[in-house]
Amino acid sequence: MSEIKIKSALISVFNKDGLEPIIKELDKQNVVIYSTGGTQKFINDLGIEVIRVEDLTSYPSILGGRVKTLHPKVFGGILNRRDNDNDKKELKDYEIPQIDLVIVDLYPFEKTVSSNASQAEIIEKIDIGGISLIRAAAKNYKDVACISSKEDYNLFLNMLKQKNGNLSIIERELFALKSFNISSNYDSAIFNYFNSKNEIDALKISDDKPKVLRYGENPHQKGYFYGEFEKVFDKIHGKELSYNNLLDVDAAVSLILEFKNNKPTFAIMKHNNACGISTRDTIKQAYIDALAADPVSAFGGVLISNSEIGVEVADLINSLFCEVVIAPKFTKEALDILKQKKNRIILVLKDFEEPELIVRSCLNGYLAQQKDNHTDDLNDFKFSTTLKPNENQIEDLLFASKICKNTKSNTIVLVKNKQLLASGTGQTSRVDALNQAIHKAISFKFDLNGAAMASDAFFPFPDCVEIANKNGINSVIQPGGSIKDNLSIDYCNKNEIPMVFTGFRHFKH
Repeated sequence: MSEIKIKSALISVFNKDGLEPIIKELDKQNVVIYSTGGTQKFINDLGIEVIRVEDLTSYPSILGGRVKTLHPKVFGGILNRRDNDNDKKELKDYEIPQIDLVIVDLYPFEKTVSSNASQAEIIEKIDIGGISLIRAAAKNYKDVACISSKEDYNLFLNMLKQKNGNLSIIERELFALKSFNISSNYDSAIFNYFNSKNEIDALKISDDKPKVLRYGENPHQKGYFYGEFEKVFDKIHGKELSYNNLLDVDAAVSLILEFKNNKPTFAIMKHNNACGISTRDTIKQAYIDALAADPVSAFGGVLISNSEIGVEVADLINSLFCEVVIAPKFTKEALDILKQKKNRIILVLKDFEEPELIVRSCLNGYLAQQKDNHTDDLNDFKFSTTLKPNENQIEDLLFASKICKNTKSNTIVLVKNKQLLASGTGQTSRVDALNQAIHKAISFKFDLNGAAMASDAFFPFPDCVEIANKNGINSVIQPGGSIKDNLSIDYCNKNEIPMVFTGFRHFKH
């Protein structure tokens, strides 16, 4: 049938917000209403007649409300096929009324989980009857309309009024689609809660509230963000973030969290890599020295601080064109300055729980991996050379390693006095990465004598340490693990270059 006239409705909702106008319109159109528990009381309090489900089924609500609608007289009324003679006969034989409309709002499982409720409370918020009603009504959309979210109340109410209770097959199919979206989201949330320790190797990602971006990576591509942005940031000012903005912001946050408990640190990101970063006694000096690493690339970049940004830093930033500024705090005066550029995006970084799983599309499926949560520290060091690094060199090596971990492979990072001098990023050859870094550092007038070098993977040959030494670099950190490690070790020993192995490779593709 192309159109169905709604003559009867089953309504069972957790949240009653927005329901009243629908109830009144259904009553106005003489629709028979069936309901349970709190919803039934809500309808009665409106002065509208309602039939209790327990009067229909001859069974009361039992097991503390766990079982209310799970009965053949309910599901038979929903699942029967109007064009099936046997279904018609069985409805008559068992005195099952036809149900044309189901309105359900599920128990708030995810909200309960996020409220730090007890496990017992969380379990009780796993909806059984409601989700079953949704599936049944959506399955039988040819004969039944299913409204499964209060987000659709206004849409449904308008249809109800405009068409005097008649819904087309297209409209019912739309609501069925929305209903299966609700049910799949709900089931995914429950599974992910129970699988929080990843005991089952299964990927369940479900999000029905995408943020539509201005465009994707390029203007001819559509772009969307699926996630809870507001749990990570408070957006204070500026235009909407783009796809590329978000990628750079993600890279910036990952990098700065490596320095969360360090002295004031400032980083400038461009195309997912740091073009400048430094740690200093003041955030002002950290910004100045971060910018000095590559003031050209900083144009249009993403700026991030691990410390509060005040007036002095805001004044400096204000003279630079940048897309995004991120910090855990801003003074009011600093915000007043930074807001002078209407499109500049200002984000306050919150404490948030980082996901343990990294997911990306690949071919006709997905790649997933555990997040690289290892940050190299002194305990990882294997002193591979006779000469050990001194205290200042160790500080620079660890600083360089953090940057290297968060830079696209293949990469070489050059650091001096906890300031990034240059990186060679995303190269097909490690030698090319090193040469790129050296060339860039020299072009910005940095003195490489006494600099530290970090590599995201081992050196298969001694060529990199040799090139580094000839340019004044005098300490090295790398994972080690090459069958020819001794070639690099021997060269460093002969030239009195301390080199440490960490045992951890940090590829980033």
